[in-house]
Amino acid sequence: MKRLGIGIIGSGFNARFHLQGFVGVRDADILGVWSPNPKNAEETAAIARKLGVGAAKAFPTITAMVKDPAIDAIWVCGPNFARIENFEEIVNAVKGGKKLLGIACEKPLARNVAEAKRIVDMVKKVGIPTGYLENQLFAPHVATGRTLLWARGAKLTGRPYLARAAEEHSGPHMPWFWQGKLQGGGVLNDMMCHSALVVQHLLTEPGKPTNSVRPVRVTGHIASLKWSRPAYAKKLTALMGPEVDYTKSPSEDFASVMIEYATDDGHRVFGEATTSWSFVGAGLRLSAELLGPEYSMSWNTLDSGLKLFFSREVSGKAGEDLVEKQNAEMGLMPVVPSEPAAYGYEAEDRHFVRAFLDGTPGALTFDDGLEVVKVLMTAYQSAEQGKTLDFPPPGIETFVPAVAKGTWKP
Repeated sequence: MKRLGIGIIGSGFNARFHLQGFVGVRDADILGVWSPNPKNAEETAAIARKLGVGAAKAFPTITAMVKDPAIDAIWVCGPNFARIENFEEIVNAVKGGKKLLGIACEKPLARNVAEAKRIVDMVKKVGIPTGYLENQLFAPHVATGRTLLWARGAKLTGRPYLARAAEEHSGPHMPWFWQGKLQGGGVLNDMMCHSALVVQHLLTEPGKPTNSVRPVRVTGHIASLKWSRPAYAKKLTALMGPEVDYTKSPSEDFASVMIEYATDDGHRVFGEATTSWSFVGAGLRLSAELLGPEYSMSWNTLDSGLKLFFSREVSGKAGEDLVEKQNAEMGLMPVVPSEPAAYGYEAEDRHFVRAFLDGTPGALTFDDGLEVVKVLMTAYQSAEQGKTLDFPPPGIETFVPAVAKGTWKP
């Protein structure tokens, strides 16, 4: 059986989540890791070997990794601000004669529409199949619930008309996420890329293309609810370093968007999405709902089925062994036993490995990633103008949010 040799760009939190996801993928091997920090690359490659997901080694450059005969595909998991630079090096290596079976890229595809279009155009010119890595679409509860509701509820009583999705936690791990100029925005750019696509996916009939449910109007709101308060801004700087100063250059820590869609079968349907870096709970909470004429579904990752209780006498160092972005170590705590599977990384990686090996289109391509970025930028533009906007609005291809410019004031 043909196996896919994969090289990973990036060595951080996200890349390591994928390594855990590949434990459940039978026809791929992680053979390379590149990071601008060689020590981190070596450590991440060692994790891959320890997990048994491939004989990974650290590469000195992206070019060297792409050109290695054992590497068939690249997973791009580096930071947003390095996207263009990373893709330019990949494409230049391919122009030098190396054939790749595919490139998969983490969300968001880019920081704004201009960057996203540049990535799409670069990769199309060299003819490499693409996969847009949106793990929540592959989360088992989302996939199963959507399939059943459309097969039973929608088939008998009519299509769903309202979807909701949220991703909430207490804030990112690394300083660059908190800096609008590097990340491209705040929580809206970081996490609404998940939720905005989840609601569209739930409202789309299985087997139909994503564009059979098209955004037509977008209303966005952003706010800094917690981290720009003086005490918390000081705490954030102490935690992340002096380059993160929310008294001077804040990013939004809360965002909501209402998206109105037109469907191919003549309906108007709605998606509501919320994201937050100011959520205080056990840890990361992903949730989704889908509602129709005679049915509904709901999903919440903190309703995990497994809970532990620790009294005040049980104390220890902080960690994330119960749930991602864990906020406490005592009391009644939900446990997500296999987060890479529960959040969809395992099924997502399996899907795109198979698509690249078989030479068939994946469920999501970079074109889908570009459309998501357009929705996000429209939401930012709506929030800045304080009104609902038709989609896509004029000037969206050159728009850069005030948060990303460092000029936004809560």
